[in-house]
Amino acid sequence: MKAWILAARPKTLPAAVVPVWVGAMPMLLDGDSTTGSWLLFFCTLASCLCIQVATNLFNDAIDFDKGADTDQRLGPKRVTASGLLSRKAVFGGALGFCALAALVAIPMIQERGWPIVAIGVVSLFFAYGYTGGPVPLAYRGLGELFVILFFGLVAVTGSYFVQTGEWGSPAIWLLALQCGLYSTVLIAINNLRDREEDSGTGKRTLAVRFGEKFARWEIAAIGFVAAFLMIPVGILAELNAMFSSVAAVALGIVQFIIVKQVFETEPSEKYNAFLAAAAKQLLFFAVMISIMFALK
Repeated sequence: MKAWILAARPKTLPAAVVPVWVGAMPMLLDGDSTTGSWLLFFCTLASCLCIQVATNLFNDAIDFDKGADTDQRLGPKRVTASGLLSRKAVFGGALGFCALAALVAIPMIQERGWPIVAIGVVSLFFAYGYTGGPVPLAYRGLGELFVILFFGLVAVTGSYFVQTGEWGSPAIWLLALQCGLYSTVLIAINNLRDREEDSGTGKRTLAVRFGEKFARWEIAAIGFVAAFLMIPVGILAELNAMFSSVAAVALGIVQFIIVKQVFETEPSEKYNAFLAAAAKQLLFFAVMISIMFALK
């Protein structure tokens, strides 16, 4: 069981939880009991978590096939490369979580119809296509773009659509972008940590393509832009202006602490702690947004 928990990469799961919460929360916290559905929220959350775990398992098995996980790895142990689980078992587990994601999505499909099917099919395809298939995104330097699109725009607006049957106002789309950017901080830190290993195994992430200096400034820019977006999100959604500003400053301070550590530390196992801090930052962002909407 410990090997499967390790393979699921629980520290990455906030990237699946937060977009669903952020997308559904405007309807669940609006003070109107007739809007929003907790059942649909939990179905959305369960489906997204299953897709996230499936993506992690596919990644574990496919990176093993490509020889991308080596003895020099600085990140957490990978179960296929280390022999804790067989490649067949990990790949089968990924397919099982894909099936489970489709199963728990049935209430959403019944409520909202074919758009949910379309989102689900594309999401399941990229759960594999992130590291597998003819054009693996993670190996082409497209990982950050993928995260912004799927852990931001698709996940947030999709979760809002599940609740309302609508794709949302400009405020929701900007909120989705903000969420995607915060999730991208995670992968950018991960790619900077693994730059040396990835460069030797053919994994052409942005950190490999453009170097450490670029990767550090990428992390800084993405996170600070995300923090600043708290202000226009507050304005467009007609939220409490004072709290929006305070939240932007608070998130900016958290981002500054993470960036300072990244700039002062060479890529090493210490980056695992920075990743944990970035995951907490993502959760902190969700809390700030929730308070803002609750105070509306």
